[in-house]
Amino acid sequence: MFLRFFEALRSAGVPVSLREHLAFLEALDRGLRPTDADGLHALARACLVKDERHFDRFDRVFAQIFAGAEALAESLAGAEIPPDWLLKRFERLLSDEEKAAIEAMGGLDKLLETLRQRLAEQKGRHEGGNKWVGTGGTSPFGAYGYNPEGIRIGQEGNRNFKAVKVWDKREFRDLDGDVEIGTRAIKVALRRMRRFARAGAAEEFDLDGTVGATARQGFLDVKLRPERRNAVQVLLLLDVGGSMDGHVRACEELFSAARSEFKRLDHFYFHNCVYEHVWRDNRRRRAELTPTLNLLRGYPPECRVVIVGDASMSPYELLSPGGSVEHMNKEAGRVWLRRLADRFPKLAWVNPLPERNWSWTESIDIVRDVVEGRMYPLSLDGLDRATRALAR
Repeated sequence: MFLRFFEALRSAGVPVSLREHLAFLEALDRGLRPTDADGLHALARACLVKDERHFDRFDRVFAQIFAGAEALAESLAGAEIPPDWLLKRFERLLSDEEKAAIEAMGGLDKLLETLRQRLAEQKGRHEGGNKWVGTGGTSPFGAYGYNPEGIRIGQEGNRNFKAVKVWDKREFRDLDGDVEIGTRAIKVALRRMRRFARAGAAEEFDLDGTVGATARQGFLDVKLRPERRNAVQVLLLLDVGGSMDGHVRACEELFSAARSEFKRLDHFYFHNCVYEHVWRDNRRRRAELTPTLNLLRGYPPECRVVIVGDASMSPYELLSPGGSVEHMNKEAGRVWLRRLADRFPKLAWVNPLPERNWSWTESIDIVRDVVEGRMYPLSLDGLDRATRALAR
């Protein structure tokens, strides 16, 4: 397995030498044998990766080679539910009529209160039912089943994209800024936003100014001028995880193009909707958060703000305090989006979903209303329309 891991790293472009691989094996042989996936990940990265630019590629290869190595109990740290309850034992097949017959629990508050009651009452493991916390059933609580409005507990990945809360330790990854663009058209579209100005220290040789000054003075008079730079400042907010996993490639191409075109570009990540915090590094997103108020106060109103996300989520996440799938937010997501739209008149939401499908999802309509129709598809035509609007 470790040899396959070494070969996969080399294939993914991580410059791992044979000496480093042998050092990793020697560390394992001398007793540094981690008992969980997190420990193995830390040891392998310390031995095999020399440059933090390769962390993202390393993480992807590690997840591919050692998939499933981390026990399910890690995702339920602190919970009192025995982890073996939530093992996937079977998939229950439901007809469309059966799915249509399953009714919602009556709102987010009711759903959370019912979960507390179930945990207090339940005494044993359960599979395939419609009430208790378990697997493979139609209960609103558990994993690998179906319910149009439930709380997902202990499931690997999304299946129906219907959960209103997710009780898991979820890991996202940063977008790779070194992805090569297959076409220059994205860069060409982004160039509409560029506005050049000369600012900063006078360090660039000014040929015309030197010639003119020398002719006037009668002796050599060297002139310098500030370098001509793109003066546009861009704040890029990127949705990661969940339903956005299927759009990673397109988002990485956009991210790479933006980084090459705009030197004054800052980026942050969020999940589903911007709330009171965003983060720069998905590996540190629980430890190093940036208050959204810092963005509202720290960037000038003329800053161009581009939000990239599919806007596909439970309406609770936008309309209700506590509606976030990952934490109990004090204010609804729509409140924070409204603040961003009010602060930054030059704001655009870029959606990787085809525009023809937007009307199928209630949350997309809500987001479009909040940003006053400034939503554009992640296509060449959509980017062209977005950059034209931002360049005005």
